[in-house]
Amino acid sequence: MTLIRKQDVIDSIADALQFISYYHPTDFVQAMSKAYEKEQNPAAKDAIAQILINSRMSAEGHRPICQDTGIVTVFVKVGMQVQWDCDQPLQEMIDEGVAKAYLNLANPLRQSIVADPAGARTNTRNNAPAVVHTELVRGDKVTVSIAAKGGGSENKSKLAMLNPSDDIVKWVEKVLPTMGAGWCPPGILGIGIGGTAEKAAVMAKEALMGHCDIHELQARGATTTDEQLRLDIYECANKSGIGAQGLGGLTTVLDVKVKSCPTHAASKPVALIPNCAATRHIDFTLDGSGPAQFIPPDLDLWPAITQSNSESTKRVDLDQITKEEIASWQVGDTLLLNGKILTGRDAAHKRIKELLDADQPLPDGVDFNGRFIYYVGPVDAVGDEAVGPAGPTTSTRMDGFTDMMLDKTGLLGMIGKAERGPETVESIRQHRAVYLMAVGGAAYLVAKAIKKSRVVAFEDLGMEAIYEFEVKDMPVTVAVDSLGQNVHQQGPALWKVKIAEMS
Repeated sequence: MTLIRKQDVIDSIADALQFISYYHPTDFVQAMSKAYEKEQNPAAKDAIAQILINSRMSAEGHRPICQDTGIVTVFVKVGMQVQWDCDQPLQEMIDEGVAKAYLNLANPLRQSIVADPAGARTNTRNNAPAVVHTELVRGDKVTVSIAAKGGGSENKSKLAMLNPSDDIVKWVEKVLPTMGAGWCPPGILGIGIGGTAEKAAVMAKEALMGHCDIHELQARGATTTDEQLRLDIYECANKSGIGAQGLGGLTTVLDVKVKSCPTHAASKPVALIPNCAATRHIDFTLDGSGPAQFIPPDLDLWPAITQSNSESTKRVDLDQITKEEIASWQVGDTLLLNGKILTGRDAAHKRIKELLDADQPLPDGVDFNGRFIYYVGPVDAVGDEAVGPAGPTTSTRMDGFTDMMLDKTGLLGMIGKAERGPETVESIRQHRAVYLMAVGGAAYLVAKAIKKSRVVAFEDLGMEAIYEFEVKDMPVTVAVDSLGQNVHQQGPALWKVKIAEMS
């Protein structure tokens, strides 16, 4: 019998979550580095560069890779010969470890979990509870796979009950473009096949815990149906031309992981869950000797990449911006933003709408006239930071508010990640506004461009409050220009053709 102590579980969970908040798995870094080396689209290559630079900065500074520090998912395999020295169920011990990690004053992690999801959506203030999957297995140890899964990628999950004769690769080929870029490609696809609907989804999530080894599989060749599916889906996904951040390019996925199990003769459940450019997961074992130990990776494994600005890069003074200057920007232009911007996410937009609908004034300090809004929910600052990691959130969630914001507040433009819907693009065109894209998965790098930060409204919303940021040389790309030209339509379409011509 192995005795597993309560505090060892709590401390191991907390230490693992802190570790993965700033250390990418090294196999993921190596896969991303290969994607950088072969990428031919300059915009996509620059996006991958920012992701890799941000990854190294986070590893060196022990600060989160992404401002969305995730919902915690844990797979626990408990040996049948294990005995527990504790007075709490496993879920409570894990949740205590989650709270300890996310409330760590040296590296506070953003608390993103809300209770009463269909109602008040009140933040739990400690990022608990975790989603825990437990399995009893042979042996006398406890093995744990733990991940912090961002909402942007989780929201793009797909589930289908296919007919037994349906082609899984064709299904992926069909649904992948509908996922847009909100999952921050390039990343990893987890595929679960078989069982029942919920079993397929759990297998897809667990598959994402595996190592990036698609290139090894390509070299030796497939020996099972699941391995052949990995290769086929990897090929079809990268032929899509979606590319890094949806800008178009050679690499959309870094790897494809597949898990399967027997299913009903009439069924073929298939789940697809993507992991983003902030992939965070780790495995550890508890054997009764104490809490798990996590060894920092060698920073020499990260490529030596530095950010460089081309001659065409434009510096912009947001405090003096005019509609005429915005009209001169073209889709795909790289800008360095300087000056003051306001922030706002889902909850803030909802409150703004309620005030405008009631003919009530906006709070003091919230004046969008002639200004830009940044869709972000930052991590709390530590030390002399103006703000913690502050990368963009998925902009499509704000589409339902965009016409109101442009029409009623005098807003000139928006900053976020991923594509906008067709109605939003049309509203941008009609108002001669603009949508700028920051790189998702480069939150610590973006935060370095934020020199001052203060909460100006809705402080009770925590990370969803409205802030005013003062930025210096914040890098963005013009994703939708004032004429309605859209890089997320043009880029993937162009590169899908180019990749077909290369084949």
